[in-house]
Amino acid sequence: MPNPLWRSGGAQPASIAIVRVAAAILLWLHGAHRLFTGGYAGFGEYLDGQGIPLGRQAALAITLFELAGPLLLLRRRLVVPVALGHAAILLSGILMVHASEGWWVVGAGRNGMEFSVLLIACLAATIQAELEARRGSDPAKNVPADFPNLRSDRN
Repeated sequence: MPNPLWRSGGAQPASIAIVRVAAAILLWLHGAHRLFTGGYAGFGEYLDGQGIPLGRQAALAITLFELAGPLLLLRRRLVVPVALGHAAILLSGILMVHASEGWWVVGAGRNGMEFSVLLIACLAATIQAELEARRGSDPAKNVPADFPNLRSDRN
């Protein structure tokens, strides 16, 4: 029987823990900055202006999710639904704001989508690792035949 959503799966490599923890910290800082600077009010006005129903309430709910969700990720609780929720928020941000600004966040552009895409990739890796841990599979053994040197069970 698989673990319920609120329990973490089995052991995971330290490398994916680093990815999960780094993503959680960055996501928490984003929500904390918005909450403590009052930025959720302007965010809510933006959502209202985009025709999002209850934009101000949605902005506050998103901000609170960005504070609570990463804490759950740090503790490896509700990893899959929390990571999916964050990925949905990031994808919405890409579609509503960042895509029109281009790829680059700084340097060759401003306010682009590169950072959001990287966070989505980190969340996808975190989800994959959690699902593999729940199944009890070793991710290092799930390497395509084209890359036999990456397998952990080779002699």
